Amino acid sequence: MNAFAIAVDFTLREPWLLAAAAAVGVVAVLARRRTPPPLRCAPAAFLAGAPPLPASWRLRLRRLPELLEVVGLLALVVALARPVRRAPLPLTRAGIDLALCLDVSSSMRRRDLDPARTRLEVARDAALAFVAGRPDDRIGLIAFARHADVRCPPTLDHAALSELLRRIEPVEADGPEDATGLGVAVARAAAMLAGPGASSRPSPPSKVALLFTDGEENVALGQSEDEIAPLAAAQLCASRGVRVDAIVAGDSSALDTAPLRRLTERSRGRFFVAKDAGALADVVASIDALERSPFEEPRFRMEDAAGAWMVAALLLFGGGRLLRATAWRVAP
Repeated sequence: MNAFAIAVDFTLREPWLLAAAAAVGVVAVLARRRTPPPLRCAPAAFLAGAPPLPASWRLRLRRLPELLEVVGLLALVVALARPVRRAPLPLTRAGIDLALCLDVSSSMRRRDLDPARTRLEVARDAALAFVAGRPDDRIGLIAFARHADVRCPPTLDHAALSELLRRIEPVEADGPEDATGLGVAVARAAAMLAGPGASSRPSPPSKVALLFTDGEENVALGQSEDEIAPLAAAQLCASRGVRVDAIVAGDSSALDTAPLRRLTERSRGRFFVAKDAGALADVVASIDALERSPFEEPRFRMEDAAGAWMVAALLLFGGGRLLRATAWRVAP
């Protein structure tokens, strides 16, 4: 765009048309030269010693019609030069990609965090509040016990995501799925966040997995090659640029949380323990504050201002012509 900056937020798309302002000046000079001479009156000798005649308002403003016409023509020149104004747009955040990993093993039915709610319900409510506060982020959902299931890929449709969150239920106690596979859950989150359609923004952190659990790894016991240990999952996250923040809900004194701590450290994430519902809400709020995405660069929209200049030109020039034809009209 060919634009000549007049001010910080005002530019002209056709600045070369300003040369027409010189033509306006020439026309104004020629018009003054063609002004009829004043009427002849008595010689000045007859007025010697007489007090000066009072100047009327019309005499004082005798150049007003001419001035309005010239300014109107100059405004027309600016309008023809296509002025535009740079209007700032609201800043938006460059959202990040998040994966919520919720433990749905049968132990999440316990009510030690809140007498009125199970562990899963407390974690689900905290996750819903987390989602509601991050409208610019693509958030996915994984439910895991022995296996990890993607319930929702990363999406900006947070209404649908929240509905899926509300439907999550723990698995049957002592059933075939009743176990805690932390490694497989984190590995599935890393694959989901680094898969097709995932964010490619380089600004860290761009991919974060938030893990809610109340237990320790009891699936990857070194009995099968298909098992994914927490440390192996941590290495996968580190290679794919995924950071893991883990929250252990409930009393962790009897748990071996060392593998989960090493997982978060290896992925440059953080490890938290929440012993009640209030502590869990505080932890989620602190994670929400820390994982804020950076603002985008300021954006602007170019708004056409030629119409306003055209209206001003018509009003000024028309006002000058009207005054010349009425109040400043010379009687015959």
